[in-house]
Amino acid sequence: MSTKLMLMRISLQAAVLAAAAIASASCGDVVRSSRSPSMLVVDSLGSGTATTLSSDVADTTTAPCSVASPCVSADMAEATLGVVMKDVTVSPTTNNQVTVSRYHVSYRRSDGRNTPGVDVPFSFDGAVTTTIPANASGTLTFQIVRQDAKLEQPLVQLRQNSTVISAIADVTFYGADQVGNDLSVTGSVLINFGNFSDK
Repeated sequence: MSTKLMLMRISLQAAVLAAAAIASASCGDVVRSSRSPSMLVVDSLGSGTATTLSSDVADTTTAPCSVASPCVSADMAEATLGVVMKDVTVSPTTNNQVTVSRYHVSYRRSDGRNTPGVDVPFSFDGAVTTTIPANASGTLTFQIVRQDAKLEQPLVQLRQNSTVISAIADVTFYGADQVGNDLSVTGSVLINFGNFSDK
C-alpha cells in the first residue's frame, strides 16, 4: 500500500471519529441520562421570590427562646419542577408524568473548603412526594437545612459570633415516570448561615 493511500485512509478514519464525537456531543448528557422519553427540569429553587436563603442558626430573642435555651428550627425551601418531553414532536400520555419521591442535599463553598461537619453541614437525604404531569410544572416544599445541622459544627459555633458562612446547596430530586424509568435533576441555591435574630 502506498504512503499516499495510507495517509488518505488515516485521514478518513480521523474524520469519521470526529464526526461521531460531534454527533454524540450534540445528543447531550440530558438525553442519555435516562431511558424515559420525558425529563425533569428545575424551573425555580428558593423560597417564594427569594433566590438566596438566610438560615438563622439560633433564636435567642423571641419568647420562650433565650440565650440559655435557644430555639433551633429547620429551614424549608420551595422547588418548582417541570416535566418536558425530550422529543417535542411527541404528544405526552399519562405514562410520561413523573412522581418525585426523594431528594438529596449537599453543601459546598466557593473557597473550596468543603469538609462536612467542619466547613459545611453534613449532606442528607429526604423524602417528598409529588406527581407532575408531562409538559407541566409542580411546586413542592422540602427541608433544605436540618434542625440537627444547627446543633453540629460548623453552624453551632456561629451562635457566639457575627460570622456568616455562605454555602451553595445542591439539591438533587429523584423520581420515576409511570412505567418505571428513573429520572433526576439538580438545582442549586445560595444559603447564608448566621446568628441573624440576635443582630
